[in-house]
Amino acid sequence: MTTTVSFKVPSPHGSHGSHDVTVSYARVGRGEPLVLLHGIGHHRQAWDPVVDILAAERDVIAVDLPGFGASPGLPEGLPYDLPTTNAVLAALFEALELDRPHVAGNSLGGLLALELGRERLARSVTALSPAGFWTQAERRWAFGILIALRRIARRLPLPLVERLAATAAGRAALTSTIYARPARRSPEAVVAETLAMARATGFDAALRTGLTVQFTDDVPGTPVTVAWGSRDVLLVPRQGIRAKKIIPRARLIRLPGCGHVPMNDDPALVARVILDGSR
Repeated sequence: MTTTVSFKVPSPHGSHGSHDVTVSYARVGRGEPLVLLHGIGHHRQAWDPVVDILAAERDVIAVDLPGFGASPGLPEGLPYDLPTTNAVLAALFEALELDRPHVAGNSLGGLLALELGRERLARSVTALSPAGFWTQAERRWAFGILIALRRIARRLPLPLVERLAATAAGRAALTSTIYARPARRSPEAVVAETLAMARATGFDAALRTGLTVQFTDDVPGTPVTVAWGSRDVLLVPRQGIRAKKIIPRARLIRLPGCGHVPMNDDPALVARVILDGSR
C-alpha cells in the first residue's frame, strides 16, 4: 500500500526558512527498518521482486525519491544536489520515526545510500551498482544511455509501449540496458517503469547534478556492502573495483548474470546480499 508523508526541510547553504517536501513510499514487514532507494528515472516498484523476501525479516520502506514515481518534485529553492537529498532523507527518517535504518540503494540510490552512511544516518549500507565511481568516459557513456532512454520513453505513445511490453522481444527492446534478463519483467511493470521514466520531473536536475559527482571518500564506522552485476552495461563492473579501493572495509560482491538493476534478474541472490549486509 502506497502512503505519502509531508515534512519540513531546512533551506540549504545556511539560508533562513524551510520547505515542505512530500514523499511517497510503501511499507511492509516487521523487524529492523530497511529503506530502499531506486535509481534515476525509476520508481520504488523496481524493488518489487525482492520486497516480500526482505519483509520476512525487515520492516521494509520502499521510497519514491522526490521528482520520481509518485513523489512530487522538490519545491523551488531546494536543489537536487547530494547535501539537499541527504537533508530530505534525514527529515523523512525523522518523520517516519526511523532511528538510523539500514539502507539499500541501486544506481543513484546506491550513491545516496553511501552518502547517508558517510553522514552516520544509516546503520548499514548496501549499494547495488552505485553511481559515482566512474571515469569521465564511463559517465558520458552512462548519461548518453539514460538520456536516450528518457527520450524514447517520452516519445513512444502508450499503446505502442503496451504492445512492445506484451512480448519478450519488446520488453528486451525497452529494458535490456538495465536488465540482463528483461523477459522476466512483467508487461505491466515494463509499462509502468517506462511511464515513470517519461514523467520523472526530477530527472533533468538530478542528471545535471551527476555531472560533478565523484565518490572519493571512505565511509568510516558504517558496515558497507557493494554489489555489482556481472552484466551491467550502464555502469560497468570494473567500477566496483574502484569502490573497493575507496571504501576498503566494504564487502565487494559479484552478482553473476545480473544487469544494472539486479533485483529483477536474481531476486533471491539480491535479497540475500541485502539481508547479510544488514545483519
